[in-house]
Amino acid sequence: MEKLGSWAFVVGIVLAIIFGFLPAAAWVAPVLVVLGLVIGFLNITEKEVNSFLIAAVALVMAGTADLTLVPPAALGNLLQAVVNNFVVLMAPAAIVVAVKSVWELAGNR
Repeated sequence: MEKLGSWAFVVGIVLAIIFGFLPAAAWVAPVLVVLGLVIGFLNITEKEVNSFLIAAVALVMAGTADLTLVPPAALGNLLQAVVNNFVVLMAPAAIVVAVKSVWELAGNR
């Protein structure tokens, strides 16, 4: 199972980058979401929760930046597409990790 989580992460990162440079395909976002869920369930250990959630929040916040303003415009558009794909990949993972963390906190009382 650990290998599946690792492969989900690698495949997700590669797809996020590749499809940042290619026209959007309808199947990319759902695949990134599923890979993100797998990452959240299988890759993040209890010791990594805080670091992962901080990194995920930073990534999501970076995704709100308007990178299309970066000159030249084509580069800005590519950067925006790649970051958006990273957000689509990591947001489901962050939700899973956050819910697991809250569940653990609530169960310890």
